[in-house]
Amino acid sequence: MTWNRLLIVWLFAAGFPLLAQTNRIEFSEFTLKNGLHVILHQDTTTPIVAVTMMYHVGSKNEDPERTGFAHFFEHLLFEGSENIARGEFDKYVLNAGGSLNANTSFDRTFYYELLPSNQLELGLWLESERLLHAKVEEVGVETQREVVKEERRQRVDNQPYGSLIEEVLKRSFTKHPYRWSVIGSLDHLNQAKIEEFRDFYHQFYVPNNAVLSIAGDINLKQAKKLVKHYFADIPRGSKPIYRPTIVEPPQTAEVRDIVYDNIQLPAVVMSYKTPAQGSEDYYPVQMLMTLLSNGESSRLNKFVKEAKQKAVFTGAFPIPMEDPGIAIMFAVANGGVPVEELEAAIQEELDKVQREMADATEFEKLKNQMETEFVFQNNQLAGIAENLANYHMYFGSANLINTEIERYMKVTREDILRVAQKYLKNENRVVLHYLPKPADSGNGGAE
Repeated sequence: MTWNRLLIVWLFAAGFPLLAQTNRIEFSEFTLKNGLHVILHQDTTTPIVAVTMMYHVGSKNEDPERTGFAHFFEHLLFEGSENIARGEFDKYVLNAGGSLNANTSFDRTFYYELLPSNQLELGLWLESERLLHAKVEEVGVETQREVVKEERRQRVDNQPYGSLIEEVLKRSFTKHPYRWSVIGSLDHLNQAKIEEFRDFYHQFYVPNNAVLSIAGDINLKQAKKLVKHYFADIPRGSKPIYRPTIVEPPQTAEVRDIVYDNIQLPAVVMSYKTPAQGSEDYYPVQMLMTLLSNGESSRLNKFVKEAKQKAVFTGAFPIPMEDPGIAIMFAVANGGVPVEELEAAIQEELDKVQREMADATEFEKLKNQMETEFVFQNNQLAGIAENLANYHMYFGSANLINTEIERYMKVTREDILRVAQKYLKNENRVVLHYLPKPADSGNGGAE
């Protein structure tokens, strides 16, 4: 279970069986009277089924004084239910020869079970229990508080550069709830009363805020019958579902800061405001980030690391968000290289990508990269189930699993140059210099 985009990007790229299916993804869908949307994809290649449930709740739906709730519930809802004893949820799946996990983002929470196909009913029962009968009790809350504390220690506090996204977010956003990280505040979790946890569960964990997506070796008629059996009688939520309408004001000046961390090599981090996923400019921005940092032949790697020898590592990644978000690029300095020189080398390449179009050969390779990644995402059962749910939840069209690649293929070299000039502006960014903590410092932090 993880909150950091650096760790959850394409979570299913490891551990799930590859399928022969690389053509059009066929699926059927329907909505129950209680609002639960159901998507079914049949693939009989392997005797496996992915049972997944996506809830339209992430960190952006939280109270600013109670951040971390969405991620906390990702953990808490493995505690058990009225019909599942504490600690038994995992055992049902593992004893059936399956695996399970979950992840939380800024915009949604996703659960899955990967099971032998003859255990479809088990997966449906487990998810119906999570939705209808989850136990939100003091003992589970206290247990998971400790789990989340340990996760934060391992992934943020004691991980070199682990605070990177957290530090970027709180400087990139001043109003929008993207300004706090998915893991949120442990103080907020400690201060919260049990009634607040129960209110969160009853507001967001309702069928009309969820997508049940099933992919694998299923009989469609039987699967539909089982879905109705386990979910049709669950009541629709009675509370309004909170959707933030806050619009982040345009950034008008560059933000700069220094962060002291438990690191040996300094780093430069640059974050730029970017358009919401699915918007027109989203696709050329995605391709721009791939151009800058995807593989040994990427722009930043070839220039900053190899030609200038200023870095031991470079990277760039957009964070897909339902509302306008950010893209981050970073580089870890070579031994003895001052951060000022490292930043200058990065800026030199950014100036170039804003001045000159990619050549035809480079652009063709870029398009091939995007197509390959798109196909790979839809070449695994759990990935297919997740993508179908994502496309329905965010865009109201699960069929984008087959057609979204066309949006990438329509992007031109001129489009990439245009978005580079539009979004890679100094006044649209946050620049952080990550420096090693002084030897005599305490916990350190940003200055």
